Amino acid sequence: MKNSTEDIHKVILDEFPKVRTQVDLLALLNKIKQLLVGSADEDTCKPLTMSSLNYYKNVKVSLRHRYHLFNIKKKSGKLRQICAPVAGLKMIQSCLREIFNAYYDPSPNVCGFVNGRSIADGARRHVGKNHVLNIDLKDFFDSIEFHRVKAMLCCAPFNMEDEKDNPQSLPFVIANLCCTPKKVIRMNKEGKEYECVRSVLPQGAPTSPILTNLICRKLDKKLYLLAKKYHCAYSRYADDITFSANKNIFKVDSEFYRELKQIVEVECRLKINEDKTRIQSRKYRQEVTGLVVNKRVNVTKRYVKQIRMWLYLWETYGYEKAQRLFIHDYLSDKGHVKPATAHMENVIGGKLDYLKMIVGEENRNYAQLRSRYDKLIEEITKTETPEPTTPQIAPQQNSSDVNKALSDESSLIEIVEWLIDKLQ
Repeated sequence: MKNSTEDIHKVILDEFPKVRTQVDLLALLNKIKQLLVGSADEDTCKPLTMSSLNYYKNVKVSLRHRYHLFNIKKKSGKLRQICAPVAGLKMIQSCLREIFNAYYDPSPNVCGFVNGRSIADGARRHVGKNHVLNIDLKDFFDSIEFHRVKAMLCCAPFNMEDEKDNPQSLPFVIANLCCTPKKVIRMNKEGKEYECVRSVLPQGAPTSPILTNLICRKLDKKLYLLAKKYHCAYSRYADDITFSANKNIFKVDSEFYRELKQIVEVECRLKINEDKTRIQSRKYRQEVTGLVVNKRVNVTKRYVKQIRMWLYLWETYGYEKAQRLFIHDYLSDKGHVKPATAHMENVIGGKLDYLKMIVGEENRNYAQLRSRYDKLIEEITKTETPEPTTPQIAPQQNSSDVNKALSDESSLIEIVEWLIDKLQ
């Protein structure tokens, strides 16, 4: 049986101050692993060994066998490299993550990678404001280098002792377990970008999100004080920073923005992505981490329309045809990050759960959509394989174009496009 997070953190807070050597660290990691996995199968319960710890901390030896590397497309068309740790390193990092989480006391302004907080919590701070400023931190994980992780471990609340150039030093060992060499972009003294290799936090490792939060504690404190000084609200979700105020103090040539840039880029050694910086007026749609905040926290109209469209397809044309239409629409929108094997019922269910988290269970739109979805799920669970239904066009939809499309499998795309237009 797995233990609760509270129980695991209690053990860590009792035991971690006694850790002095790699042997001590390994013993604590194995204790955490046992609490995490509980009475799982024999292979999962095997203890971590000193040889595996030494192997993964030695980057030169294990470099080619630490991560599975793959790229996913961003909406911009550029590629984002994901580093998925191999099983042995992932377990070590998962145990280290629990140590970091046990000691992390998040600022109220931080909503990303914090238990019990969501994007909705950050968005609520900015509801009803006349002006909203969104900024993005460029190459967030790549900006956090090995030496910053090691330095953080030597400071409160960890207070670990570091011996310079000693490969047995615990801050050195832990930083090597959490960072990996990677090609990154840096800027020289003349302000020109150049490519180099640095040991940084890999995007995809269990430890990277919490380590960015720990290292950004100084940033969060300074930005909170900046917001207080200018009477505005502040929140951060990972690399997405938002300020809001009733007066437009956010112009690029304003005193506020100059101070903001000084804090982020000079004092905290991060970089603002100017291409993604935007000021949103109340006259137009204001978004914070993808949520609309003009009058209340809500999803976009497009989000709800898309769920309605998929439910309509399912109700009208049956599961099999609706699934084919869904895949075309879904992959055209999310194909850069989502698998081609996605199942319509799972995606809709996930989207409804997200909608419930944002607007609440009592919301009328959510309740109606959930009722339609539950009815359809009940129908397909009556048989192991959903039976395709004969396409029916509602009486008010007297459309010969749609009837023609239904008789031709090659015209399924036309149905999707027609429905999208109808719902807009």
